[in-house]
Amino acid sequence: MASLSVTPTPNPFFSRFNSAKPRKSPPCTSLHEIAPAPQKSYLHQITSLCKNGQLQQAVGLLTAMESDNFRPGSGIYGELLQGCVLERALFTGQQIHARILKSGESIARNEFIETKLVILYSKCDVPEAAIKLFSRLGTQSVFSWAAIIGLFCRVGSNEQALLGFCEMLKNGVFPDNFVLPNALKACGALQLIGFARGLHGYVVKMGFNGCVYVGSSLVDGYGKCDEVEDARKVFDGMLERNTIAWNSMITGYVRSGLSEEAMQMFYDMRVRGVEQTRVTLSSFLSASANLAALEEGRQAHALAILDGFKLDNILGSSIINFYAKLGLLEEAELVFRNMFEKDVVTWNLLICGYVQKGEFQKALDMCRLMRSENMRFDSVTLTSMLSLCGDTVNLKLGREGHCYCIRNNLESDLAVASSTISMYAKCKRISSAKRVFESTTQRDLVLWNSLLAAYAELGLSGEALKLFYLMQLDGVPPNVISYNSVILAFLKNGQVDEAKDMFSQMQSLDVLPNVITWTTLVSGLSHNGYGYDAILIFRQMLEAGIRPNIVSIVSVLSACTTLALLQYGRTIHGYITRHDLCMSVPVATSLVDMYAKCGCICQAKNVFDLVVDKELPVYNAMISGYASHGLAAEALSLFKQMEDVGIEPDSITFTCVLSACNHAGVVSEGLELFDDMVSKHGVKPGMEHYGCVVSLLAKSGNLDKAYELLGTMEKEPDAHILVSLLASCKEKHETELGEYLAEQLLQVEPDNAGNYIALSNVYASAENWNVVTQVRNVMKEKGLYKKPGCSWIQVGQELNVFVACDVSHPKTEEIYATIALLGMEMHSTGYAPMIY
Repeated sequence: MASLSVTPTPNPFFSRFNSAKPRKSPPCTSLHEIAPAPQKSYLHQITSLCKNGQLQQAVGLLTAMESDNFRPGSGIYGELLQGCVLERALFTGQQIHARILKSGESIARNEFIETKLVILYSKCDVPEAAIKLFSRLGTQSVFSWAAIIGLFCRVGSNEQALLGFCEMLKNGVFPDNFVLPNALKACGALQLIGFARGLHGYVVKMGFNGCVYVGSSLVDGYGKCDEVEDARKVFDGMLERNTIAWNSMITGYVRSGLSEEAMQMFYDMRVRGVEQTRVTLSSFLSASANLAALEEGRQAHALAILDGFKLDNILGSSIINFYAKLGLLEEAELVFRNMFEKDVVTWNLLICGYVQKGEFQKALDMCRLMRSENMRFDSVTLTSMLSLCGDTVNLKLGREGHCYCIRNNLESDLAVASSTISMYAKCKRISSAKRVFESTTQRDLVLWNSLLAAYAELGLSGEALKLFYLMQLDGVPPNVISYNSVILAFLKNGQVDEAKDMFSQMQSLDVLPNVITWTTLVSGLSHNGYGYDAILIFRQMLEAGIRPNIVSIVSVLSACTTLALLQYGRTIHGYITRHDLCMSVPVATSLVDMYAKCGCICQAKNVFDLVVDKELPVYNAMISGYASHGLAAEALSLFKQMEDVGIEPDSITFTCVLSACNHAGVVSEGLELFDDMVSKHGVKPGMEHYGCVVSLLAKSGNLDKAYELLGTMEKEPDAHILVSLLASCKEKHETELGEYLAEQLLQVEPDNAGNYIALSNVYASAENWNVVTQVRNVMKEKGLYKKPGCSWIQVGQELNVFVACDVSHPKTEEIYATIALLGMEMHSTGYAPMIY
């Protein structure tokens, strides 16, 4: 067991404690014996009244005693002061102190009385008077030390409490079972595990380990120092355990993130019949909130009601925190309304709950109500409000919040400054964010990271890199969050190589990438078209033992979809299944989309069927899959099924189902859907919807109707719509309309080689070869060349890429022979290839 050093650093608080020389005073043990008989009667009566809580009657008896010309002795004054201590009656104690001073030096300078006065002022949290009286004591007993150390702990001067403890040992006064709990409490508050272990050694050495109060304090101290295993060892070794010991153990588990262990400890406590308190239920509710254990948390709420606990700011706040974390804000509101005592923490919990749930108006209303009840905003309130302003891009309200911070001297608070920077960044006011950063004199790592994140979100990679090196010059070493922001800034700006270099740099400096680092890389690489690199990074992430989150899985599936890498997609699906990863809506949607676009529509349907709670994105992915496979009947059937279960289609849904009708040439159903989109569902048609319907009409030979539909559009048709019409003009030999559409198309996209090819195809279908030559010559003059078509297929682990007119593949002869056979078979069955 560790030993405790007793050589303290000189402390101004205690430097004057030993200035007074020891002096003799009347021994307090003989006061009853030497008191006259009438005074003994008064002393007995006053002692009885004080013990029964009848302090004012005792003071009245003192007054009557003085009226009868009886001069009270130190024993009577001592009992009265003890009564004031028990009742925490500071004003009455001060009155008695005044009478003591008037009674003369013999009583006023009595060691027994002075010690009682130190205890009184300490217990009533009057540090100035307590310290002054303590310094005058001739002999600083263990009782006076216990009082002064306890005072320092209560007022938050934990360092002074421990310095006092060391001074006490130095002076040869041995701490008892009243001093040790306070010293352990101070160790826990300061997280001084070494000091706490030293105290533990002293406890064992002096035989205090059998005391339940000392044992409970040891459990609490270890728990607050995040040494929950040591706390459990002490707890298990206690012969007697009170409620405080159980509460300390439960709280320690919650503090260390061991919520399941905390809940088990609570169940054991209930089984053993130990009485629970507000603290017990508050800790259990925190554990329930951390585990999203709804039923257990509700049971704790019920126990609070059954046990008759009032909803004060501690228990009430814990219940609100539980419901708010689980998103049950109506229940949180009900608890809030029924609380008889609310502090700023209570208000903040509900406001934070609203902000996190996205109920911004309710959060604002709660802030207004808070102000109407004369409650002042603190840094937590303002952090929530500024976060709200950033999420809603409400710059005006954000500036008002910033002004409130300045008026109330909160702008230097680092949490507030960080939230202000984030708010301005989300409102695209990066210059204001930078000014807030520069005006904050004391900058910690969190503040630097806030501005780095702001630059990253806007893709300002140059500014982010400059700030990254500036923080190091300022003596602030970057952490993994700093590196994540710089990598994100590079990727948002399309600087893939720089992002990879930064990733390599952080690893070489032993900064371990976390799940956000890996996810940022996978997502950024996939978004920038580096699908293979994204898959490679994802594999490295798994090899590093990092469990992927939803974002990383969706991103790597997107890469597989873009490159049509079915084998890799199946592997990732297998990983999801083997590791029991949540089949959330984003993951299920990505899997359905991947399988459909890789040609496995049946597998896509299997994944779709496995999703229990289907939401709109999953339906959209499945309908889109059916559309791309030409399965219009299945797409329309699923659309109807979606409507039947009460899910309202959106713009994407109609794009998918209209695309299905277009692919299959289902004209009447497509036109009916287009009408219902506006009249029944109130979805405003976009360019993609018009494109599907125009293509549907054009392919079915209704070129006139398709062209008429263009006149109903609010905006000019885009190139995609014009190209689809132009292709139909070629098939129907509508040269005149084709020429007009081509002119429109060339105005929209004058430098797109594909548009010139489409126009030349129209003339070629009409065998107008002179004009075809003219169009080709214009392309040459403009330096426009059509990019050759490219396709690929994965066979086993090998990817085979094909480019138009390319004969570099080792099996070129077999491939072209197979294509020729397929062409002959198509002609023999009456199909003609359509070339666009």
